[in-house]
Amino acid sequence: MGNIIKNIKIKIHSTIILPFVLYGCATLSVTSRDERRLKVFGNTVLRKIFGPKRDKWREWRKLHKTKEPDDLYSSPNIVWVIKSRRMRWVAHVAHMRERRDAYRVLVGKPEG
Repeated sequence: MGNIIKNIKIKIHSTIILPFVLYGCATLSVTSRDERRLKVFGNTVLRKIFGPKRDKWREWRKLHKTKEPDDLYSSPNIVWVIKSRRMRWVAHVAHMRERRDAYRVLVGKPEG
């Protein structure tokens, strides 16, 4: 029963929470402070999904290290997804014609 609930929580995370957090990330500037906050948010959500873990002494403990939630859930962290989406957007804009505003802003030739 617990495994089914965990699978539902993971699906909610990947279909509702991540798209909400990543909306418009390709065009927004993200500072190092924002990156740190996004990593903390992502780890907090994964800790809530997976709950406590038993250690080698058979005692329950929280997942504190930043690597542990990533090991349990094999998806890339939020910051990596933002950077890859930004690179995809830049490649898309680079293939535009010179008359398009987004291209002129990317290349640095705005007029008007």
